[in-house]
Amino acid sequence: MVLDTTALNARRHCPDDEQAIWLFGYGSLIWKAGFPYLARRPAHIRGWTRRFWQGSHDHRGTPEAPGRVATLVAEADAVCHGMAYRIAPETLAPLDVREKNGYLREVTTLFFEDGATARGLTYIATEDNAAFLGGAAPAAMARQIAEAHGPSGPNRDYLLNLEAALAELGVREAHVSDLARRVRAHAPATDDAIPCKMSDMS
Repeated sequence: MVLDTTALNARRHCPDDEQAIWLFGYGSLIWKAGFPYLARRPAHIRGWTRRFWQGSHDHRGTPEAPGRVATLVAEADAVCHGMAYRIAPETLAPLDVREKNGYLREVTTLFFEDGATARGLTYIATEDNAAFLGGAAPAAMARQIAEAHGPSGPNRDYLLNLEAALAELGVREAHVSDLARRVRAHAPATDDAIPCKMSDMS
């Protein structure tokens, strides 16, 4: 099911009184920003873990054959690493469109490598949105990712690019790495999409 949370997000956590805000990215926003930003810094948030449990009907799949993309699932003591962007408030409008299939803006605390913290926003697709797929056997999830394709490209590229981007941050996650290993085994190695370094993607 293709959702559209654009209007909902326009009314959620609107920082109209701020000249710039921090946005935390943990999926494609790490390696494919696609929006203007004032600064970019590695960061992490706490109490959330990354899982490929959200259906993608509009980017990495179709309504008939959805892909799987990352969302955050609450987990005590968990740490999720990603990239923080300092953006102007008007940048949220196009991001709301990009994240419209079930993701909602949420306020979170960002932790930076130098020990500093900041209040910011992130997009989370929770289990009560209609595109949420939830967990499944790793082999089944990998097969779905390997075979799905949408307007933004193959679902497998999303996963492999994310794994590579996390490696650049010095992060290895069992969930992501296991899915990537299974997807590589499922599809020809010549199809692997190895991204440029994040420094080349600004």
